[in-house]
This record gives sequence, structure tokens and C-alpha cells, in this order.
Amino acid sequence: MRFLSFLRISLLLAVLAFSGLLLWGYARNHPEDMPWTELDLAQPVGAFTGRKLAGLSGETCRALLGRAGIRYTPLPPRNPDRQCGYENAVKFRPGGSLQIAFAPRDVGTTCPVAAALALWEWHVVQPAAVRHFGTQVAAIEHFGSYSCRRMYGRSQGAWSEHASANAIDIAGFRLENGTRISVLRDWEKEGARARFLRDVRDGGCKLFATVLSPDYNAAHRDHFHLDQADRGEMGWRACR
Repeated sequence: MRFLSFLRISLLLAVLAFSGLLLWGYARNHPEDMPWTELDLAQPVGAFTGRKLAGLSGETCRALLGRAGIRYTPLPPRNPDRQCGYENAVKFRPGGSLQIAFAPRDVGTTCPVAAALALWEWHVVQPAAVRHFGTQVAAIEHFGSYSCRRMYGRSQGAWSEHASANAIDIAGFRLENGTRISVLRDWEKEGARARFLRDVRDGGCKLFATVLSPDYNAAHRDHFHLDQADRGEMGWRACR
């Protein structure tokens, strides 16, 4: 009996050791899927990329943008001690590793939103455009980021993530061949445009803390709302 118990324990320890080696090997080759590794914008999107993006601090985030070849301008703080305002906002500059322009151009967001937009371009938007249309996206059309207001413009209640430039509303896309894809016009249609819009919405759910589309409610019938609401690195995520 003692020998059998010893054998069982030995087998269990061997299995645990082997499992540990497998996990170590996977973590070494796929750091993007591990919760304890540092975020690297050059790596593929992994299981914890979105949570790491939402938890970025200003200095760390800006360093990540720089290492990824993203050109940006830090924006000065705006009303940092009030309900509305921001401290950690940036604005993309032309050139560098980003190919997609924003229309209107003069838009600033918090750095975690900007970092997520970069990954969204590289890993979601451009691959989806090539897959569905055989060409790339030249510009993303938007309704803006910073807006000092409560959710849905109400006079009371929770403040919108827009009140801290921690969100952006995406209205549509313009392809390099001039084709325009609109959330308002094309979401309910059939065909490549509708499939593209659903693909970029679903892909955004891996990168942003909140993604809201026309499937959520009528208030979002003409845009995607993307934000990095602070719910902690392990917090719940909204995707609809």
C-alpha cells in the first residue's frame, strides 16, 4: 500500500511538472496571453491585451506608442480637477506606423484609447477591409471624443467617458478606392459592408473596455462607441 501511495504521488508530481513545463513554454512563446506580462504593442492581440490597455498609465502608455513607431502629440491637461477634463490625452500625427487618418483630423483621446485604436487598425480594421474589399481603409470618420456631458446627454446621472476624452464615436470608414462605409446606412444591409462592420465591431471588443453598436440601442444607430472605462484590469467588459 505504501508503494502504491508513493507511486500515485510520484505520478501526480510528474504530471504537475510536465504541465508546468508546457505552461512555461506557452507563456514564453505567447506572452500576450499571460496576465502578468507587460503589454507590447508589437505583439499579437492576446487574451489579456484589452485589460492591459485599459489599465495603462500615462507615462507607460506614451512610451508604448513611441516604441511602436506611432507619432503623436501629448495634449495639455484640461480641467483636471473638475468633473469634465483630461490629463492623459494624445493626438495622432501623420506618418509613422499608422496608415489610417481620422476625419476630422483634430481629435484627441486618452492614451489607452489611442493605443487600442492603433491595435484595432493593425489587427482588425485593415485585415477586415482586405478580406471583404481587397483594399485597405484610408480614413476613419468619427463624431469626436471629448464632450463635457453625462451619459446620453442627461442632466443627471453618471458622466460619460466622453467627459474625460476616454471614448470615441466611430461613424464610418473610407477605403483607399474611395468607397465609404457608414454605420447608419450599411449596418442593417446584407453583403460585404455589413459583414465588415460586424467584424470590426467584434474585433474591437478584444481591445476596448466598452464597444456599443446599433445592436445595443437606437442611440447608437449611427456609430460605434469605443471607450476604456476604468473597471480594473480584470473588470467586466461591455460588447454589444
